[in-house]
Amino acid sequence: MCRGGFPDALRRTNTARRRWFDAYVDQSVQRDAVELARVRQRQALSEVLSRLAGRTAQILNVNQIAEGLEITRATVETYIRLLEDLYLVARLPAWGKTLAARATPKPKIHVVDSGVAARLMRLSEERLAVGDPSTNTEFGHLLETFAVGELRKQASWFDAPPSLGHWRTSTGHEVDLIVELDDGRVLGFEIKAGERISDADLQGLRELRDRIGPRFVAGVALSLGTRSYTYEDRLHVMPLDRLWQPPAPNLDR
Repeated sequence: MCRGGFPDALRRTNTARRRWFDAYVDQSVQRDAVELARVRQRQALSEVLSRLAGRTAQILNVNQIAEGLEITRATVETYIRLLEDLYLVARLPAWGKTLAARATPKPKIHVVDSGVAARLMRLSEERLAVGDPSTNTEFGHLLETFAVGELRKQASWFDAPPSLGHWRTSTGHEVDLIVELDDGRVLGFEIKAGERISDADLQGLRELRDRIGPRFVAGVALSLGTRSYTYEDRLHVMPLDRLWQPPAPNLDR
């Protein structure tokens, strides 16, 4: 998560990598943004990016981002669109608003690269390794951003890229990532920052399955555990690293 996906960053050691992230963000905000939109308040743009990083994998609330900044809400919205154009952040739109009138219509915001997000949040590998309870929430959001980023990459390999979104109801049930194929079939992914998946962790996927019926192909809860198994009808649990590593061979066969 902290290393991200940029080849230039991956080739560096931890300290050099952090400097690379700082330079990358600085170049994007100080030079590229000016060239794209002639932004005059570059410090405000940097602050908007930092605040978005602190809210990565959360529902986008522009009013909260604008609070305390000496710029208007409309300007903040413009800056967020600019940061999207710079491929620093991405909105994950709300999905399934027709399934229930009380489903949230608001998008989630994700920093595109988890390494950039970790640096902006000042979450280092060393800090996360300590297991400080104060970082647990930030760790969970960063993990979700990392997993969603990996899944978005794989979704882009389809001949016809699927529709992506998130689903959340007013009762608190949610699915972190929805993948809807052209033929209407749907897959759901829930990302959990723990080694075990409880029955409650699957409630969002279960409700989605029950609402859309046969269109629901599978729901997958990705965890930090080591086992893959089917929990119940079309609901599965998998280790997060299955996104890039094949399962180990079964030596008992």
